[in-house]
Parts: sequence; structure tokens; C-alpha cells
Amino acid sequence: MCPPPTPPPAARPGARDTPPTAADGPDGDGAFAGTPARVAAVGPYFAVSSGPRADAAGFRPFTALHNDPEPLAAYVAETGRRLGTDQRRVAASTLHIGTAARLWSVALATAALTGRAVDLTPERLWWRTPPSGPIELWLPEWPAGTPGEDVPGALYETVVVRHLGPLDEALRRDFGLSPRILHGNSASALLGAVRVLLARVPDAPWSPLPVATALLAREPLASAGVLTADTSR
Repeated sequence: MCPPPTPPPAARPGARDTPPTAADGPDGDGAFAGTPARVAAVGPYFAVSSGPRADAAGFRPFTALHNDPEPLAAYVAETGRRLGTDQRRVAASTLHIGTAARLWSVALATAALTGRAVDLTPERLWWRTPPSGPIELWLPEWPAGTPGEDVPGALYETVVVRHLGPLDEALRRDFGLSPRILHGNSASALLGAVRVLLARVPDAPWSPLPVATALLAREPLASAGVLTADTSR
């Protein structure tokens, strides 16, 4: 079972302490299109490529991971191999928290750097398992941010509803993971991404804390942990 999430450090003084909307974003559409490199610079779990690539072999849309038992089973088996375990539930849980961490990292970094939500819907976002390191993410076309968008609401819809909901269902069905473990994994991955952003991008125009707070106020994340941190300026 995943332990309760550890609260991240307080937001830096001067950071925005309310969730951004896309209308607040400092970037125009042209600058937003250049966001992937800025996000990837935060760290390996934040890396996402966009645009055409010559080495696209092996990438699949996330809908395949959600709907097709074969690639999910292969991904779990590879995770178990890397862990050195034949316990499928352990491998499946590790896969889950790692995938959630990748999704939250890209989503929160984009929000913190631009004030906008990036569209990571499963039909748009592609993945593959590399020889080593975290799962690779690819957006063949980097989407534009939507002006006036509710950023926490958009991230909840994309990450929790569209991605983690179907993935949780598949892992419960095929590997027997409990909702409590899955929801704890999701909340821990969210707060882990917040901690890294606060440490590595202290000058981000928007603190990720208000977005995380808004997300943790919604189920199923609300039952997994409580974020308590000083977000005052």
C-alpha cells in the first residue's frame, strides 16, 4: 500500500497563489508551442517530445494501453524485469505510479511555466517503453492552450478521468490492484511532481501548489491525501 503523501515545501514568495487560467498565461500561442523543451528541461520525468520524429517505431497511443490487455501485460512484465521481481501486482503498482508521475509532471510543469493546460488526452498522447528509464511520451502535434480555461479542471479531466480512470480499471481487472493503492499512487505521484517543480523551477510564474490543492479536493484524490502547505506570499 502506498503511504500517505508527504506535503511539499511552501511556495516561493511572489509566486501566483491561485490556480491559473489560460487567460492569465504570460505566453502567446507561439511561445506556448515552444513549451515542450522548457518542460523537458526540468528532469527525466518531465520529458515529452513533439512534432515528427524519425524514430517513432514502437510508440502507441495511450488508448492501446487502456484498452488492449496485451501491451499492458507486456509493460507490466518489463517493469517486473527491471525490478527483478516476478510478483505481478508489485510490478503493476510500480508501473501505475510511474505512469501517473509522468503524466502529472508534464501537465503541472506546463501549467507552472505557461499558466495553461496542455491537452494530454489518450488519443493525442503516445508512449513506448525505452530500454531503460521512464516511459517515453510523445505528442505528434503539440496542442494550443485554450484561453480562459479552468486549468485544474482541465488537468483533472485529462489526467484523472481520461488517463488514470481507464488505467486503474484495467489494473484492477487484470492484476487485482485495489482502488486504495491506485488512488494513493496517483496522489503521491502528483505531490512528487510538485516537489520537483518547486525545487528545480523556483522562478516559475505560477506555483504548482494551488493547482495540486484544487486537484486533491476532488475524488478519488481527496480520499488519498491532504495537502497542507503555506502558499502565502
